[in-house]
Amino acid sequence: MELICYVIEDDGGFEIRPAPHRRDWMDDAHQRAPYRCLPLVMANRYGWEILCPVSFTAIWNGGPSLDGVVVLEDRGTTPPAISHFGEGILTFRMPLVFRTDPGTDLIVQGPINQPKDAIAPLTGVVESDWGPFNFTMNWKFTRPKTAIRFHKGEPFCHLTLARRGALESVRPRIMPISADPQLEADHREWATARKKFNDDLKVQGSAARKAGWQKHYQQGIDLHGNEKPFLHLTKTNLRPFERKK
Repeated sequence: MELICYVIEDDGGFEIRPAPHRRDWMDDAHQRAPYRCLPLVMANRYGWEILCPVSFTAIWNGGPSLDGVVVLEDRGTTPPAISHFGEGILTFRMPLVFRTDPGTDLIVQGPINQPKDAIAPLTGVVESDWGPFNFTMNWKFTRPKTAIRFHKGEPFCHLTLARRGALESVRPRIMPISADPQLEADHREWATARKKFNDDLKVQGSAARKAGWQKHYQQGIDLHGNEKPFLHLTKTNLRPFERKK
């Protein structure tokens, strides 16, 4: 599978990188506990990030008009973002055209698990296998009269891929867990063990205290240490974009 980024004349200083697993707020958390959540860590690096080429500040007055958002440049720089749609939306323009394999869409969204105060990223699904179009990355202010700072090198856009039509092929159903007796038994066993572990965490000197957290999902094993017959990933190794002339 290929993902090609075509640069329109000057790339504007935009850098694209595989998304890292680290997050500042996770580093700052007590005992860096969020890193124990494998689904969270896997999501962090599930694609590529586009980095802001320069630092700038933006502020919204709370109104719907185009001039409701003001972008303030740092001296000697040109911000990549403008007010284009109104409605408190900050729009990043990128001189980049992406191409994916036939039938593959590009999911354009904000940096995953990286919240930003007073502004939220909007998500788009781009049919990037046929159009000659470049696209924008948009953020919606959630609070007026608050200065928002984007720093040089800060990710402002996250890219990942999805097969077009895959969701339409899914047959979602709801049924009682008793419809799958083995799953029901396994879940009951897990819930009992989970409750005991959490209770034991409160006991000084307990095995649970020493372990700190249960690692069954992290290790891809059941409560008895048995591995499951499927691919279990604890990290991703995405290729960086190769620059070619």
